[in-house]
Amino acid sequence: MDDTSNESPPPRGLVIAAFAAVYVIWGSTYLGIRIAIETMPPFLMAGSRFLIAGAILYTCLRLKRVPAPGRTHWLNAAVVGGLLLAGGNGGVTWAEQAVPSSLAALMIAMVPLWIALLDWVRPGGLRPVRQSVIGILIGFSGMLMLVGFPFSLSDRAIDPVGALVLMGACLSWSLGSLYARYTPKPASALMGIAQQMIMGGGLLILAAWISGEPSRLDWARLSSRSLLAYLYLIGFGSLIGFTAYSWLLKASTPARVSTYAYVNPVIAVFLGWAIAGEELSWNTLRAAAVILLGVIIITTPKAIAARSLMTSKSVQARVPEGGG
Repeated sequence: MDDTSNESPPPRGLVIAAFAAVYVIWGSTYLGIRIAIETMPPFLMAGSRFLIAGAILYTCLRLKRVPAPGRTHWLNAAVVGGLLLAGGNGGVTWAEQAVPSSLAALMIAMVPLWIALLDWVRPGGLRPVRQSVIGILIGFSGMLMLVGFPFSLSDRAIDPVGALVLMGACLSWSLGSLYARYTPKPASALMGIAQQMIMGGGLLILAAWISGEPSRLDWARLSSRSLLAYLYLIGFGSLIGFTAYSWLLKASTPARVSTYAYVNPVIAVFLGWAIAGEELSWNTLRAAAVILLGVIIITTPKAIAARSLMTSKSVQARVPEGGG
């Protein structure tokens, strides 16, 4: 998809296809990550995936004569890529060694709630409207039900270390999203995404090297199943998914695009159950429904419009919070 804007309305079929790509592809990346790390070290898998995808996207954009980003953009991309991809996606990838992909997706669905909360407590932050406060309270109560403190609806306790890492990943995603919202960006949204993937991927490779993952990579044990999932994450999860998302931000409204935040977890839960045989109890579904209700409340057009009226910054950089 082209990274340029059009005066005429985009074809309806193309808009539907882009939404389907963001919904289904990003929803499936949680399962893709779980399958890829069956025989691949987590940080090495995630880092190389983003480095390759970012390099491909960057090269394609430069061949199309998109201006090269400056030093400031690269520094900002290092911070945003570090928070979103190294901290956020890297945390999800590591946690999925112990936590089912469906539950990981549900916990990452909390990102819009964390963003609203952090945007409130930051210096000079925006006080959330009543609807947002209700959504935050409902969403976090659903997370407590899922994790098991102070009460649990889950039939099986979530690995505590994995749950803590996922919470940290949520926080990292949210901080990265807020930082990206208020920092200078390249004119091309796709160029910014390419930079973030390159810098975030590089940081993940550094983490893999520090933790000794290259020496633990056994090429003889690398399964075709993991390799296919890895290639899927590069081609579909990163390149096609990010491109479709970036294009939708220009072709549709922010309120409609934000619906991926509660569609992706539903797709991830279904795929984890249908393909990977992950547990899908009624108790887990009830906790999931509470979380998604909170996300829906906080991402409705009314809540988004109310938040927009409370800030003079009309342009917001919305960075994907899905598995990516």
